[in-house]
Amino acid sequence: MTQQKQGTTRGLVLYAYILPAFVIALPTIPVYIHLPVLYGTELGLGLAATGIILLIARIFDTVTDPLIGWLSDKFNYRGAHRKPWIAVGAIIAGVGLFKILNPPTIVNAEYLLIWSVVLYGGWTMVAVPYLAWGAELSSNYDERTRVTSWREGVALLGIVGAGVVAAVLATLNWTEQESIGAIAWLAIIAGAIVIPLLLYFVPDGELDRRTKITSNPSNIIKGLKSLATNGPFVRLLSAWFLNGIANGIPAALFFIYLEHALGAGSDERPMFILTYFVAAIAAIPIWLKLSRRFNKHRTWCWAMALACVAFVTVPAIPVGSFGLFAIVCVVTGMALGADLALPPAIQADVVDYDRWRNKQERTGLQFALWGMSTKLALALSVGIALPALDAFGFDANAPKQDGIIALIVIYALVPVVIKIAAILVVWNFPLTPHKLTVIQHRLLKRKHAE
Repeated sequence: MTQQKQGTTRGLVLYAYILPAFVIALPTIPVYIHLPVLYGTELGLGLAATGIILLIARIFDTVTDPLIGWLSDKFNYRGAHRKPWIAVGAIIAGVGLFKILNPPTIVNAEYLLIWSVVLYGGWTMVAVPYLAWGAELSSNYDERTRVTSWREGVALLGIVGAGVVAAVLATLNWTEQESIGAIAWLAIIAGAIVIPLLLYFVPDGELDRRTKITSNPSNIIKGLKSLATNGPFVRLLSAWFLNGIANGIPAALFFIYLEHALGAGSDERPMFILTYFVAAIAAIPIWLKLSRRFNKHRTWCWAMALACVAFVTVPAIPVGSFGLFAIVCVVTGMALGADLALPPAIQADVVDYDRWRNKQERTGLQFALWGMSTKLALALSVGIALPALDAFGFDANAPKQDGIIALIVIYALVPVVIKIAAILVVWNFPLTPHKLTVIQHRLLKRKHAE
């Protein structure tokens, strides 16, 4: 085992690993928030056509996750099995990002579809192996939390950084299209710097050939069926999926709530977003310290419970009470820090359990399903929140009191119920530090015996 596997991840290796998280996250807001408006209205493609095209591209994005995960588990090039996919994927994603955020004056549906698929395909080729690679840097229970905490904190800085860049460029009278084009260039230039550092400094060990690797694409289905019998994996993924829906519903309704229930204008809304993400970044070291004392899954449960307490207070916040809602943003942002840092570290422990139980190397496949469930949870959140709002009679053009009450309930209280369900699922999670040590000892013993 390398030094990284045995214990603390050395500083240079850690920094080289986490820096790409900033670049990967940097275009998130432009791609997921600004893209529909850019193509649907400013470039005249139409909202309906743009929505359908982006839906097709995101379906492609979702179904390619397990394929890329399986491929990065199976194939290696000169002893490396994560690096080749990230190297190729970064180039593809860079081209797609430039084309999609710097479009010509006249575009058609084919242009948006082709370059969306290119961008999402490259993004997946980078993100899935990148997450799986993080789980392989250390076998230490607490060190895995340290690695994921740093990575997710830097990713949040990327999201905040994109917002700061857009705000600064707006003061210089740049148009929104020019701003997101600049963010694309920034991501490409930064990626050209940090991706080579990742590939050079971070060790990517050759696949252990004593571990069974599935031999053909049809075995992806068999692998998925086998994972369905893996209790800890199913349990953790279920809690992650439920919590993803609980986070996605208020995200989908955030601007609607601010405008129609809280009475916040366009000047106040960006400050709430900034408060939320800054609180998430600031809280990650706190969750890291608590997880070392109370175990990762229990600390995550307490973070979700903290978010529930904050959301329960939302119906009591009067119109115009921006200070009170800012406190809610701080508390729920802190909980988001735990959501991002702790579950992936727990998933790394589940990978060891699966390797011991099934004698298969499926780190990439498991993290691919992790990403796939995230995308499905976000899609389902929108599919629940917006139709439910419409069903209860909310009209954004002429909101009535009953509709506003329905908005508040769906925004704040429905997520509480779902988060409580997630807490119940993961509260007695079986992989404690002691059990993980036993599993890793058995893996090492089996390796020596073979």
